[in-house]
Amino acid sequence: MNPQSKIQNPKSKITTVVIARDEAKHIAACLASVRSLTDDLLVLLDDRTSDDTARLAEAAGARVKISHFVNFSAQRNRALQAAGGDWVLFLDADERLTPALIAEIKQRLAAPTLSQPPPVGEESLAGYWIARRNYMFGHWVRHAGWYPDYQLRLLRRSAALYDESREVHELAQLSGPDAKLREPLIHYNYETWAQFRAKQRYYTAFEARILYQQGQRARLRNFVLQPLREFCRRYISLKGWKDGRLGLALSLAMGWYEWRKYWLLRRMS
Repeated sequence: MNPQSKIQNPKSKITTVVIARDEAKHIAACLASVRSLTDDLLVLLDDRTSDDTARLAEAAGARVKISHFVNFSAQRNRALQAAGGDWVLFLDADERLTPALIAEIKQRLAAPTLSQPPPVGEESLAGYWIARRNYMFGHWVRHAGWYPDYQLRLLRRSAALYDESREVHELAQLSGPDAKLREPLIHYNYETWAQFRAKQRYYTAFEARILYQQGQRARLRNFVLQPLREFCRRYISLKGWKDGRLGLALSLAMGWYEWRKYWLLRRMS
């Protein structure tokens, strides 16, 4: 098939990209959730992957590219370069699209050759933010900062670039305006506390290093004020108390990891 004719196919206007490492458990369901939106699927696989992710992704109809991992920003830029569609939708392997979100994306990006033109003003947009409905330990966490949890995931490929110096919490730089979609995607975030602890240790180590590189140093008051501020922000300001015991546990945990970040920063000094 001529690649150019493929891109003109309405379903191929969007390339869905999944950046993954050892995601055999989730990859097939993730790709299946976007099948009615696009037939251009790309899995950018970390070269350290040791499980069956590549085979399962190919069986689901995806193109698989192996890439040496530097950081997530660099991976996303590589994905933008390898994508075939005008738009790129980034998903994590543990995320799923809902039929309602697919319908909204189709309506927002509808080509003039289809049954209806795009909404007024949509033609100039460079990206869309999508809310995430985070499920942790089998529960939808509605507060404490985990909902709506907007992520900039749907990007006009020619108008987006990631800052590769940003190692965690990467964010696309857009050469144009953005907007928010109404419908959320589903994120099966953490199944166990062990997963949660491992990810937070990863984040706090990076964040401590960034603070150190910026010339900041840990002060004694940081070990009291910063954890307390983070707990109050999560539990009170962001209404974590509405999620009951889980909201309390998550707010306390995030306060603890704020303390750990400054402890790591102190060790670097």
